[in-house]
Amino acid sequence: MRDLPPDERPREKLMRHGAEVLSTSELLAVVLGSGTEGQSALELARRLLEEAGGTLYGLASLPAGDLVRWRGMGPAKVARLRATVELARRMWAEQRGPRPVVRNAGDLAAVVIPKLRYLDREHLLVVMLDASNRVVGMETVSVGDLTSSIAHPREVFKPCIRRNAAAVALAHNHPSGDPVPSEDDLAITERLIAAGRLLGIEVLDHVILSDDRYISLRQAGFGWEKGE
Repeated sequence: MRDLPPDERPREKLMRHGAEVLSTSELLAVVLGSGTEGQSALELARRLLEEAGGTLYGLASLPAGDLVRWRGMGPAKVARLRATVELARRMWAEQRGPRPVVRNAGDLAAVVIPKLRYLDREHLLVVMLDASNRVVGMETVSVGDLTSSIAHPREVFKPCIRRNAAAVALAHNHPSGDPVPSEDDLAITERLIAAGRLLGIEVLDHVILSDDRYISLRQAGFGWEKGE
């Protein structure tokens, strides 16, 4: 980027005029920090965006293992990129103002989509609620394909007991792009509903999401009686 006039270099341009004036590829070049032999950081950023379908969403969805194999993308650059994506995700997920209330599947989806939509592995998120269905906390209790061993009732309800939650809602993502529940998803949900009844902590719903689409297992009648 030394060939560019100083005022057109992304980092200098950001410092002089503010981040909002930079293009997406220029912002990405600042995050990458440097290019590789025969390719500037800006050229590398443009190539990354192109190979990811031209969108930040496409780039954020790529696993780190895929990125590190691309020419010019070593572990340090991949780590900076993934950290930037995670910071953006956490900022979006931060709750402001009054605690959200979960009355239905739509409310639950609004709470969990910002936390789960860009993840490249399955995460089971426990949303803990008070007696008025206000969110009192959220905690990831498993990472990886859901199985009865990784989503054990002990791990799911431990944070609920610690927070003195009156009820709980469950959510997990399907990175495949298809939110349709698997047989394991249904079996685990039924097991957790039964465990919640024994503990006196109602399981209100379990939503499975992919991107911004979701399926509510309660609305679909899986694990609960239809209309319950």
